[in-house]
Amino acid sequence: MIEQLFGKKNDSPYTLRWHEKIAEIPQTAWDAMALPLATPFLEWEWLHNLETSGSVKPRTGWQPCHLTVWHHQTLVAAAPLYIKGHSYGEFVFDHQWADLAHRLGIQYYPKLLGMTPFTPAVGYRFLIAEDEDELKITEMMVNEIDHFCIKNNLSGCNFLFVDPQWQTVISQFGFTAWMHHSYIWSNKNFNNFDDYLKIFTSDQRKNIKRERKAVLKANLVTKNLVGDEIPHYLYPYIYKFYSNTCDKFYWGSKYLNKQFFEQLYPNYSHRLMLVVAHREDNDHIPVGMSFCIRKDENLYGRYWGSLAEYDCLHFEACYYKPIEWGIAEGIKMYDPGAGGSHKRRRGFPATANHSMHRFYNPRMSSILRHYIDEINQGSIEEIKAINDDLPFTKKEINLNV
Repeated sequence: MIEQLFGKKNDSPYTLRWHEKIAEIPQTAWDAMALPLATPFLEWEWLHNLETSGSVKPRTGWQPCHLTVWHHQTLVAAAPLYIKGHSYGEFVFDHQWADLAHRLGIQYYPKLLGMTPFTPAVGYRFLIAEDEDELKITEMMVNEIDHFCIKNNLSGCNFLFVDPQWQTVISQFGFTAWMHHSYIWSNKNFNNFDDYLKIFTSDQRKNIKRERKAVLKANLVTKNLVGDEIPHYLYPYIYKFYSNTCDKFYWGSKYLNKQFFEQLYPNYSHRLMLVVAHREDNDHIPVGMSFCIRKDENLYGRYWGSLAEYDCLHFEACYYKPIEWGIAEGIKMYDPGAGGSHKRRRGFPATANHSMHRFYNPRMSSILRHYIDEINQGSIEEIKAINDDLPFTKKEINLNV
C-alpha cells in the first residue's frame, strides 16, 4: 500500500487508500463490484494477471497505483489506475498534447491513467458498491486523485475508453470529453450468417463469400473453442501467434509476455473463445488463431496470428467466424479491437467512444477546453464519412449506422 489518506476526517467512516499492486485488494470484494459490469476487463483476475506476469510493472512504464475506498473495513469502491511515463499501449494517441506541453516548457510525463492496460475496449469506470451514493463516493475519489497528482507532480488524470453511462457522472467533476471511434459490430437480430450478409450490397456479399471460400481452398479448417474446450497445450500457441503478429506488423507493440497467456489457464479460461485454424490433415497443430474474450452478450477480439500467409484467413478468423459463432450464441456486440481499414468493409461501423481528461497546468487546461469542441467536431465528421462509405444497403445505413 503506497499511502493511506482521508481517514476519519470530520468523523467520516470512509478511508481512501493507494495500492502498488492489486494483490493487496481482496479479489472477492473487488469482483463483487466488477462482475456485474458489461466489461470483463475490470475483473480482478485479468488485472492481477497483467501484474503477476510482469506485463504491467514500473519497468514497462505502467506503475500500478490503484485507489480504493473503505467503509470501516468493507471495500466499497475502487479504481484501477497507473502512473505512466509514456503513452504506449493506450490506443488514445495523445502525442499532440505531449508535444504541445514540450513546446510550452511544461512537463507532460508522468501522468495518471485510468484504463485496462493495452485494452482499447469501452467500459472503464470507477467500481462502486451498489448500495453506496455514487456521486458522493466519486467526489471523494476525484478529490483524492487531484490531491495525489498535484502532490506528486503528475501532469494530469486521464480516463480512457470510458463507460458511456459513467461518462455523464465523471463529467460533473470537471473532466473534459475527447471523442474517438472504434469499429463495432451489432447484432440486428440476425438468425444466421446468411441473414447477416443481407445488410451488404450485392458486390460485397459476393466478396465475403469469396473470402470464406479461399480459406477452404487452402485446405484449412477453422473451429471455435470456448472455455473448458480449449486444451491446455494451446495456451502457449496464443502467445506465439500474438508475438509473431507484433514482430511482423506492429514493431514495439509486444506489451504482453508468454507468462500472461499461460496464466489465463485455468482461472480465466471461462472467458476465452478461440478461433483455431489447422490443416485438414493435422488437427493438433494450429497454423493460425484469433483470441477473443466473451462476457455475457459481449465479445471482444484481442489478438490474432498465423504461421504463414493464407489468403483471407485473417478475415475468417477475426471477423466471419466470430460473427457466425456470435449470432448462434446470442452475442449482441462484437468489438474486434484496434484498427479499422479492414473492419469497415466487413460490417463494423465506426462508433464513437470518449476519453476524459484533466490537466493540472492552467495553460494546458485552458487550451484543452478552448479547442476540444473543434477537435470533437472533426471526429464526428470523420465517423460520418467512414459510415457513409460502408458497403451496406441504403436501408441498413439509415436504420443502423
